[in-house]
Amino acid sequence: MNHEILHKENHTNGMFYMEDAEGKVCELTYVKKDQVLVIDHTQTRKSLEGKGLASQILDHTVNYARENGYKIDPLCPFAEVKFDENESYQDVKA
Repeated sequence: MNHEILHKENHTNGMFYMEDAEGKVCELTYVKKDQVLVIDHTQTRKSLEGKGLASQILDHTVNYARENGYKIDPLCPFAEVKFDENESYQDVKA
């Protein structure tokens, strides 16, 4: 299953998400505080949980942060666990 990762953002918050004909498949939302993206929520459609979609979006978010000079505060429990497990994320951890 390969979904395009889309991005919406305004001055204070944003989201990375995947969608299909039925709507959002997976999403990660964040609040921008200075140069920090505070990840406050991740959610995957129940029928697609466990397929790695949220991990794909988190990887994409980490790369976005690197490319744009942001740090990440992984506030949501999923993101916090993934940051603790993944040494390669530590360069962007706030």
